[in-house]
Amino acid sequence: MEAILEYRGQLLDGTLVTIQLALFSLVIAVLFGLLGAWAKLSKNLVAQKTAAGYTTIVRGVPDLVLILLVFFGGQELANQFGQVTGLWDYIEISQFAAGVGTIGVIFGGYFTETFRGAILAIPRGQIEAGIACGMSRITIFLRVIWPQMVRYALPGFSNNWLVQIKSTALVSVIGLQDVVYNGFVAGRSTRLLFTFMFAVLIIYLVLTAISDAGLRWLDRKYSKGIVRAEEG
Repeated sequence: MEAILEYRGQLLDGTLVTIQLALFSLVIAVLFGLLGAWAKLSKNLVAQKTAAGYTTIVRGVPDLVLILLVFFGGQELANQFGQVTGLWDYIEISQFAAGVGTIGVIFGGYFTETFRGAILAIPRGQIEAGIACGMSRITIFLRVIWPQMVRYALPGFSNNWLVQIKSTALVSVIGLQDVVYNGFVAGRSTRLLFTFMFAVLIIYLVLTAISDAGLRWLDRKYSKGIVRAEEG
């Protein structure tokens, strides 16, 4: 316990990095998920095939392999492109940027299917009624599709988000000083690796518990109308 207290600052810094990594990658995942769902539901064949290929690749390749490819291969490709085009001499992709981008794109594939299924669950007649009332596409999305999509998507969204939080641990492999990396270094330094890994375990449990509580609150918020209808 004394060792944990001694390295508490290092663990706290790593936890903050983990939280930032998870939140920033979530934004990217949601954006890619919405775009992917739109593409799969569109009548454009090219968009459908592109979205299908995207989800197949990100769901079929291990997360760690993609992270390593982006961090090492992506930087090399970017610098080769810069040399050929003359746009830049050298750029360096940070561990944080590689982690955020890769995890965001990976889970965007999972969110694509979550959002697509949620949109398909919305009765088509409600959308047609909005069109008949003269609503614009943006208005229909904000007032008809979005509220119901969130409700239908929350169970799958919750599962994906909790898995995404745990997947941030993979970025420690490329040297990002997250809670896993800092806990491992502290454990090796003090020869108390089990103690620090157990502390990391507790930290992840706290993060997932807080997330679960927040998601349950969202579920209650978006289910209020349904509960009242059932009670009535």
